[in-house]
Amino acid sequence: MLQITDHGAVRELRMDRPPVNAFNPALVRALTAAVEQAGEECQALVLTGRPGMFSAGLDVPELLTLDRADMTQFWKAFFGLLATLAKCPVPVAAAITGHSPAGGAVVSLFCDYRVMSRGDFVLGLNETRVGLVVPAIIKDALVRLTGPHRAERLIVGGELLPPAVALEAGMVDALADDPEAAVAAALAWCEQINALPRRAMLGNRAMMRAAMCAQFDALVASDVEQFVRGWFEDSTQRVLHELVATLKARA
Repeated sequence: MLQITDHGAVRELRMDRPPVNAFNPALVRALTAAVEQAGEECQALVLTGRPGMFSAGLDVPELLTLDRADMTQFWKAFFGLLATLAKCPVPVAAAITGHSPAGGAVVSLFCDYRVMSRGDFVLGLNETRVGLVVPAIIKDALVRLTGPHRAERLIVGGELLPPAVALEAGMVDALADDPEAAVAAALAWCEQINALPRRAMLGNRAMMRAAMCAQFDALVASDVEQFVRGWFEDSTQRVLHELVATLKARA
């Protein structure tokens, strides 16, 4: 589910949950624990995926089997993963090694730096197209990168962007020639930022990320319940089941 490799003081966490690194409760738990551990043991962290696939987002087929209570626990855990990334005490780079729609893109928003592989890949928040309302805390993370007008267009339209457009929009910081080059570039960025005076770098990093982190401290049960309520609306369930049927037909 996770491959862990240390490159000196930088730890690489490679998601490896075939076929598409979709987020289910087990992957969310494993990734949260691994990020927490890396924050204690390493000087920087790189989050990667499999070649051609960073993460396809939520494991919709599995999540559709959950009842309301279990879905509430999943969303608490998913928000917990995002908070862990946002509050990680060391820099976190995302090496986006391929496709990264929806939840895959969401995870990258809370990292410090994003480098995406060139290729026939897409990145974006397509929640509108699958019948979901983007939580405000995720919307604000996108606004932080792209600005409010561009974020509005991206979220409302549910656009999925090719690498060059994602770079122009501000959703990623750099492009690399292929998936493994994206990993190498993310590792190189970690080494560069770690070469800075550490106390100053970490202090300024914490200052610049404080507002984003504070949103998680203010997150309350009603915020989670609002999303869960939307998940179980008839119109949303219909779209999600149609999506699963389409995926099964393609398999």
